[in-house]
Amino acid sequence: MRCEYKDGWNIDYSGYLHITKGSDINVFMEEGYIPANIKIELDGANGKNSCDQLRKIGELVTDTVGSRACLADMDSKACVNF
Repeated sequence: MRCEYKDGWNIDYSGYLHITKGSDINVFMEEGYIPANIKIELDGANGKNSCDQLRKIGELVTDTVGSRACLADMDSKACVNF
């Protein structure tokens, strides 16, 4: 599920979670690194196809981990040039 918002937020949840807002926010979490409570919320938003709910989750995540974070397996290339 991918949602784009008029204020520049972009949230992509496709097993992994990627949240961006221009150059201000860049958060990436591989599937195994998404906290269980957040994953439950993400799956619920995805099941309802709710961009409103996904936005609230994105704000919660950035409030929790900060505006720049990459949580991925050390062998993953996801955080290279992040």
